[in-house]
Amino acid sequence: MGPQERPAVASTPPGSPRLLDRVRAAVRVRHYSLRTEDSYVAWIRRYILFHGKRHPLEMGSAEINAFLTHLAVEGRVSASTQNQAFSALLFLYLKVLEVDPGRIAGAVRAVRPKRLPVVLTRVEVTGLLARLSGPYGLIAGLLYGSGLRVMECMRLRVQEVDFGRQEILVRHGKGGKDRRTMLPSASVPALRVQLERVRRLHERDLAAGHGRVLLPDALDRKYPAAATAWGWQWVFPSARRSADPRTGTVYRHHAHPGAVARAVSAAGRSSGCVKQVGPHVLRHAFATHLLEDGYDVRTVQELLGHVNVETTMIYTHVLNRSRLGVRSPLDGGRPASGPV
Repeated sequence: MGPQERPAVASTPPGSPRLLDRVRAAVRVRHYSLRTEDSYVAWIRRYILFHGKRHPLEMGSAEINAFLTHLAVEGRVSASTQNQAFSALLFLYLKVLEVDPGRIAGAVRAVRPKRLPVVLTRVEVTGLLARLSGPYGLIAGLLYGSGLRVMECMRLRVQEVDFGRQEILVRHGKGGKDRRTMLPSASVPALRVQLERVRRLHERDLAAGHGRVLLPDALDRKYPAAATAWGWQWVFPSARRSADPRTGTVYRHHAHPGAVARAVSAAGRSSGCVKQVGPHVLRHAFATHLLEDGYDVRTVQELLGHVNVETTMIYTHVLNRSRLGVRSPLDGGRPASGPV
């Protein structure tokens, strides 16, 4: 690697924070999620260990290329996983160390396959939902009936459910964007029962000297009473209180998405569905079934929260084409006029 490709070595003052602590601080000041923080720290640690614990300031584009190539060739990671590692390393050099790592070129990149989404039929969705009850049944119904991502459903707060307008306000969705989507009428009775159960749980927490939830940004300092207010509580809270890994403060966090994934997968197997079923499959079914019902792709795009309509257009490739008048030749094409 030539000198122009190696980042300039900056002096580190004595007593300065450790590198990974600086990474966490840089992530938090940009309000990235805890999952992103843990992911970036893990990839940066792995990168340093791969190169024999050399400091990143002593390395540059050649070492990044070597690490990414190792992930693709020997690690056989997916394209999205390799891109995640690449983003973590760019963040390290550009945002934490504030140096240019050099031109990242020549690395063997994992190829991202173009796959169509798994979509359940209406009969398969009905069979799956019939095997879920309680909060899991309600969550699955919202994923299918509102097009929510699983984390959007987990992070849903009481004040974001509008029964009067039959809408759900999604705050800080993917990319930090807000949007509105419909609240299915079929979910309203179960949702009212769930909120009443959560209210009783919140009242018990308050009586025990707790009842706080984690608030976005610095709202807990601006509005000290908001953390215990009813409107800010999670619609789907965790069964037990736990300490926030960043601050150590004890909160009632939202339910874990892994538990939802296990419940939905088990319901899919129980229903006899042979497709790979997970919570996100219900969001795919939401989009596809709306398009089958004749709704405009732009409307579906807004409900899903996609930035580009091209992302939504992928669902047009999995529609039931029989309704468009295209018939298989095996199902009665024009008969041959004679022997071939």
